[in-house]
Amino acid sequence: MSNIAVLGAGSWGTALALLVANNGHQTLLWGRNVERMQEMAKQSCNPYFLPGIPFPKNLIPSSNLKKVLAQADDILVVVPSHAFRQLLEKVHRYQPHLKKISWASKGLEQITYNLLHKVVFDIFGQQTTVAIISGPTFANEVALGYPTAVTIASKNDNYSQHLAKILRSKTFRPYTSKDMIAIEIAGACKNVLAIAAGIADGLGFGANTRSALITRGLAEICRISEALGGHKETLMGLAGLGDLLLTCTDNQSRNRRMGLALAKGFSVEQAQQEIQQVVEGVANAQAIYHLAQNINVEIPIIEQVYQVLYQQQTPEDAVTALLSREQKSE
Repeated sequence: MSNIAVLGAGSWGTALALLVANNGHQTLLWGRNVERMQEMAKQSCNPYFLPGIPFPKNLIPSSNLKKVLAQADDILVVVPSHAFRQLLEKVHRYQPHLKKISWASKGLEQITYNLLHKVVFDIFGQQTTVAIISGPTFANEVALGYPTAVTIASKNDNYSQHLAKILRSKTFRPYTSKDMIAIEIAGACKNVLAIAAGIADGLGFGANTRSALITRGLAEICRISEALGGHKETLMGLAGLGDLLLTCTDNQSRNRRMGLALAKGFSVEQAQQEIQQVVEGVANAQAIYHLAQNINVEIPIIEQVYQVLYQQQTPEDAVTALLSREQKSE
């Protein structure tokens, strides 16, 4: 049994902490909000994001990052992508020679548009062993023990297998891959495409529209991934097509709900207030749009989501822009 530090006490971080703790590992769940972490310790659950799901005795909430890191054999980062660098810089203060780290965050770094593994290398060095956990996962279903499968991607087979053993349970099945680039790109793009799916459904379009959007959205993910060195076949798996389908078709997805709200005429700020959790696709739409511009990759659906979020384009005009594009072969 290992000591596992899960950094990030939102719904997904808490769900993974519950999974690991229920597998018998000593689990330290860190969050930056002191009062909230104290309340979690008092109630022995996360009343803010996963109310009513009790913590086992070996799951310990804490806001003391230095103490948590000192006790950890393995570190799993589960914070929004826009907070990823800031947290790792704090980790570096206490553990400057960290040799391995994994994360279940999805997205690109803002401003630089870097994949998250590049952020890790920038802070800890190229020699750091890294891994990403991704796939079609809603936190509540993982916390409740519903059957779930994910992909763990790492260039280091021993590390991905090590993490798979920590995470695997009767209801949680990890697969392994070496294609970090494709999986990181898919994790960032699928949230933006889920906003597009929400907009389409919110405007009253049907299953035909949603299916076409998901299929052509997957083509956009493939184009970006291949331009950066990822492999198309990886994107046919859990962390690609699987995660895209989940996020685009179920209202548990915050990103899909954002699209639904935008279609009703809500502003981005009003929709964020209604959802009351971070909607990763909003920031990632901007990062992916600019990344695609830099590498000269065409992403018409993601571009229109960017136009709606940042250029005051209406959802109706975005649909018109997509449908009036030049005829092309598939």
